[in-house]
Parts: sequence; C-alpha cells; structure tokens
Amino acid sequence: MRRDKGGRYSGIGGQAVLEGVMMKNKDEYAVAVRKPDGEIDVEVDVYKGVMDGSILKKTPFIRGVFNFLDSMILGMRTLNHSVSFFEDEEAKETAADKVFQKVFKEKAENVMMGIVTAFSIVLAVAIFMVLPYYISSLFEEYIRNASVMAIIEGLIRILIFVGYIVAIAMMKDIKRLYQYHGAEHKCINCIEKGRPLTVHNAMRSSRLHKRCGTSFMFFVVFVSIIVFFFIRVEQPVLRVLLRIALIPVIAGISYEIIRLAGRCDNFFVNILSAPGMLLQRLTTKEPDEEMVQVAIASVEAVFDWKGYLKDTFGYEIDDSWLVDEPLEDEEEEAEKERCKNGASTVNSDGETMAETLEQESGIAEAEDRADEL
Repeated sequence: MRRDKGGRYSGIGGQAVLEGVMMKNKDEYAVAVRKPDGEIDVEVDVYKGVMDGSILKKTPFIRGVFNFLDSMILGMRTLNHSVSFFEDEEAKETAADKVFQKVFKEKAENVMMGIVTAFSIVLAVAIFMVLPYYISSLFEEYIRNASVMAIIEGLIRILIFVGYIVAIAMMKDIKRLYQYHGAEHKCINCIEKGRPLTVHNAMRSSRLHKRCGTSFMFFVVFVSIIVFFFIRVEQPVLRVLLRIALIPVIAGISYEIIRLAGRCDNFFVNILSAPGMLLQRLTTKEPDEEMVQVAIASVEAVFDWKGYLKDTFGYEIDDSWLVDEPLEDEEEEAEKERCKNGASTVNSDGETMAETLEQESGIAEAEDRADEL
C-alpha cells in the first residue's frame, strides 16, 4: 500500500467540547457528546461561515482572517451546545436573560455568541499583543537599541503565551477537555495515516497534529515577533495601534504556514512545526477508549472515511474487520485464520489486507513517535 510518512490531507478538522468532540468537513459539522446517562448524542448541522461564497475566502493571506473568525464562532456555538447537556434544569432564568431574549428574540443566541466572540478577541489582543509591548517599554530607559527592544518584546510575548497555556493545563477541570482534544487528533491522524477508523487504531495514533489550533496560535506569536521587528514607529500610541492593525496580516500569514504544514511533510516543515507540536503536549492528553468512541461518532457523521481510504490509499474495508478489536496477538492470529480461509481483500498495489495490516503494525508506532519529535 502506498503511504506518505506524514499522512495525507483529509480536509477534516475539529475541536474538543464539553464531554465531546466537534468535527467539521467542508460546510457540514457534527457535535458528538457523551451525555450524563452514558449515551452518545450526535447533532449534525451546516455552517457556511462569514463571507460565504466570496472570493476573499479563497484568496491567500486573506482567507486566514475569515477562517479564524469562523473557527471562533463555530467553536463558541458547539461549546454552548455541549454545555446544554449538563446545565442545571432547575436553574432560574435571570431578569437580564429575559430582557435579552425579549429584545433579540430568535436571534438572541447568535447575538450572545457574537458578543462573547468579540470579547474573547479583544481580550486576546490585549494580553498577547498590547501587554508585551507595555512590559517591554519598561526597559526603554536602559536599552536604546530598537532591535534589542523588539527582541525583548518578542520574548515577553512568548513567555506570556506559554505561561497562559501552562496555567490552563494545570486546571483540574480542563483535563477531560484536553483528553477529548487528544481523541480528536487521534482520529484524524488515524485516517490520514491510512488506517481503518477503529478504537484500537485511533488509540495507537498520535495525539499531536500539525493543523492544531495550538500550533496556529504559536505561529501568530512567532510571526508577530518577526513583523514587529521590521515594522517600527516612534510614537507610543501609534505603536499600540500598529500592533492591533497588523493582527489580520499576522493571522493571514500564520494561516498559510499552518495550511502548508498540514499538507506537506518535509524536514523544513517539520522543524517549523516542532514548537507548536511541543506545546500540544500541554493542550492534549491521552484519552480513554470511551472518549475515542465519541470522536469516531463525530467523524463518521460528516466524513466517509472508508471512501477516503479507498480513494487515497487504494483499498476497501471489510466491515467484518471493524468489530471490537482483539489484543494485538489475538488480532494477528485472527488475521492469519482469515487468510487461510481466503477472506483477505487485495488492494490496488496487489497486497492483501492481511499484508497491509502486518506491515502497519510494525511501523505505525515508529511513525507516530517521529511525528511527535
């Protein structure tokens, strides 16, 4: 079977939500949530995004801005959906809630999401763009070199960003969210490596992925350091305004970098992706099998992974192989028995599925470890 060491682009992406996973494929997305009673609820909907149909959504270095906004809006929407399964049914609606609902009526939820999204963006800009400048300005009295000051500001920005991630990762309540984040990555890595999407295969896949939002945010910080190093103004007020005004430019460049990283696998891209992948060790945790089941349910609601494997890797999946996987030694014996009975399927490279699985069992773990470097 033909394989790419780094996997092949599938086009799907997602995020973790409360006790669940959202997966998006083109305009369609699914939210799978493990309800308090243990059942998995799957909701499928369509999100066209801002500027839908506009040529700007396909224009390099501009599309990244709109894709970032879309991810923020959809992220808030799906997170609110997952929270609804765990809200206290006896919680009373406040007077403010009633007024808000009366004013905006059926648009109340969308307006609220817009407000929360806007507030989140403003807060992020203040913390990661403006605050580092003000902290670094404390050194201006002692350091007159503009280049050195730009480097100091960049280092402060990195420290704030990493410190924020570390602080969030230390919160006890966030662990399960990060486990679902890991489950999301494992499922995408599983199919992009050409493996059938089963709990067994997903569990042994890497929890790190180059297209992760954590990596995107790192690129935003990294690109901002380079941009502000070369673009300078003297007046303090203009410096702050410049940092805010250049955010769309920085986001656009960062999006193109992570888009390239997700589609390519070479030494340069791997080096470029390494810091973001390292940070993902903080923002993802190893999930359990039940979490992976939820992630798989979300994937299968919007993505034909069997068709993807057939079109991309050249083999069809026999549903009999998708029964709960036995342990590796039992799986090997079961596959040998199927081969004896002539049950193996031949792919486009002339290999039987048994041969394919046998080859993968020896190299899958090595590939995943290489991806995490």
